[in-house]
Amino acid sequence: MLNLSGSVASGLGYAIWYAVVPLLTRAQSGIIQLSPAPLAAVGGLLLIGEPITFRVLAASVLILGGVALGVVPRPGQRSR
Repeated sequence: MLNLSGSVASGLGYAIWYAVVPLLTRAQSGIIQLSPAPLAAVGGLLLIGEPITFRVLAASVLILGGVALGVVPRPGQRSR
C-alpha cells in the first residue's frame, strides 16, 4: 500500500506541474524547480515531526527567496 500511495502522490504532482508549465516562461519553470527541497522540509515538519534546525530554516529562506526574486516581476517589467 505504501508504494501505491507514493505513486499516486508522485503522479498527482507531475499532473499539476505539467498543467502549470505552459503558463510559465522557461526561466520561471527552471527556477521554480528549486522549491521542492524546502517544501519537503515543511512536509517533514508537519507530517512526521522532523525538527527544523537553523540550518534547514536558513537554507529554505535562501532558496525560496531566490525563487521569488526570479519569478516575481519587477515594477515596470512587462509580464509574459
